Amino acid sequence: MRKEQAVRQEGSTRQTVLTLLKTNGQMNAGELAKQLQITEMAVRRHLGTLERDGLIAPTVVRQAMGRPTHMFSLTEQAELLFPKNYHVLAMDLLEELEDDPETAAIIDRLFEGRKRKLLDRYAHRMEGKSLEEKVSELAAIQNDGGYMVQVEDDGEGLVLHEYNCPIAHVANRYQQACQCELALFRQLLGTDVERTECLAKGGGKCSYRIAGA
Repeated sequence: MRKEQAVRQEGSTRQTVLTLLKTNGQMNAGELAKQLQITEMAVRRHLGTLERDGLIAPTVVRQAMGRPTHMFSLTEQAELLFPKNYHVLAMDLLEELEDDPETAAIIDRLFEGRKRKLLDRYAHRMEGKSLEEKVSELAAIQNDGGYMVQVEDDGEGLVLHEYNCPIAHVANRYQQACQCELALFRQLLGTDVERTECLAKGGGKCSYRIAGA
């Protein structure tokens, strides 16, 4: 077997282990070996890799007879590998509000409330920092949120680029999401910020020029 094929097969086996744990809950190495029709030694090698990657966690379960057994289950990190439709739920709820004239104004308040929560959550991380340090901190915050951020000095100052928008399905329809992000950046950095490109408006990225940086 060629090396590339072996790597693909190992990756496929580990994905199958994750799927079995997702559908069956906790399982031990013996149960997984029976399902996969491979040896327990091979299963334990895959389990070791998945555990090192933070995708599964063992629990020692004592039995009425015999030695305790290690049961394996998915971690929260592994759950992120499986499809999620949160954006569908969010869009359905927002559209329900939008379709009723009596509740349409609530959408603005929801986005404003989200901005306030994010400001309360991150404002302390900006305390005592220079503007450049604040920009770096903001980049770290956004990267943790999946925005794929890079900060560039283009000779005229600092520009923060976001190459991914985790809430694109919402932002493409509701511009309040983009407006609140811009307002959040201005408040966290304590300076004027101008958006020069926007993913939701057809741009290749979201770019923010930061005054004074």
